[in-house]
Amino acid sequence: MSTHQDPTALAQQAAADISSALGTGHRVGVVIGSGWAPALDVLGTTSAAVATTQITGFMPPAVAGHAGEIRSLELSTGQRALVFVGRTHLYEGHGVNAVAHQVRAAVAHGCQTIVLTNGAGAINTSLSPGQAVLISDHINLTGESPLTGPHFVDLTGVYDAELRSRCLAQRPELVEGVYVQFRGPQYETPAEIAMARTIGADIVGMSTAIEAVAARAAGARVLGISLVTNMAAGITGTALSHAEVLATGASAARDMGELLAAVLPQAAR
Repeated sequence: MSTHQDPTALAQQAAADISSALGTGHRVGVVIGSGWAPALDVLGTTSAAVATTQITGFMPPAVAGHAGEIRSLELSTGQRALVFVGRTHLYEGHGVNAVAHQVRAAVAHGCQTIVLTNGAGAINTSLSPGQAVLISDHINLTGESPLTGPHFVDLTGVYDAELRSRCLAQRPELVEGVYVQFRGPQYETPAEIAMARTIGADIVGMSTAIEAVAARAAGARVLGISLVTNMAAGITGTALSHAEVLATGASAARDMGELLAAVLPQAAR
């Protein structure tokens, strides 16, 4: 995606491509993050799918566990969700607009709610791998924003409180936490994690915050859910690896799929 291309125009063209490939009527868009892909098997019925490379403005997938596909998914309630299997990360070097593109395209397509999932490291020691966390707020430490110019978007309630309440009503065992996004691709140092804990973060990753800002700026409600895939650097002294992220996702797949199956109809209302 060229930095000279208008991101709004690209999103509108992508939305038209998605409508041609998958139809319309999707009120909720879902971004499936690291470790979450196996959850799709229990989430709903895929009626159609298209590779993201067939849609205007999307980058080819560059990370294991990010397939690069968009699906039209029918939920058990009959509602339809637009599911993005994978995402573009800031560390891939395509620029911040490439990171924000799929949520902008989803909103332009007609999605009124965006659900962002990710794999995250636990900073808060009360959390453990395999646990899901509702994102209550975020801290963006990437130094980047998807917004330019005097575009002043209120982020006081970037992660919609009503949607979180609906999720908690469906799954009272869920906990909430503050997510911090670093740029990556290197994992954080123990000192960086200690800093993040000091400023109020519970979980850490390399995605989500920039997408949430773009979705709110486009007028969508945002729901964020993290799967704790590992303890963050310095918590246990164990080395970190992407293979651990994917393995934790695979072992928690059914639970995460059932969680999304329970909360997505709430998000689509």
